Amino acid sequence: MKTCFVDTNLFIRYFTNDDPHKADRVERLLEQGRNGTIRLITADMVIAEVVWVLESAYGLTAAEIVPMIKAILATPGLEVTNKALTGKALHYYITYHIDFIDGYIAALMERMNITEVYSFDKKHLPRISKIKRLEP
Repeated sequence: MKTCFVDTNLFIRYFTNDDPHKADRVERLLEQGRNGTIRLITADMVIAEVVWVLESAYGLTAAEIVPMIKAILATPGLEVTNKALTGKALHYYITYHIDFIDGYIAALMERMNITEVYSFDKKHLPRISKIKRLEP
């Protein structure tokens, strides 16, 4: 079976349907992944880019984006690198109203049993009580 990588723009076309023809083609590709005709893989960094594009270019809120990302993570026949870490980042993103990347950092810190972070960002990571922000 052939293995192929799925890039950010496919998810964007699919979710926004701003080009219905391309969205339909993505739907057919995902169906091939579901039925095992092709092995599809994407990366946690693609998920981060999807979140960023949907926020910045399309003006969507976290509440609108989270179900879309959960759908990616739950798509049969589509593997996501660091899927559990990405899911935890999504949890932090929506629960603590922080940037997705800060959620990813928090999830990675948790997985690595790190409780302190050096950062000048006083806004996002400090919202998570188990993280202590330090400045150099």
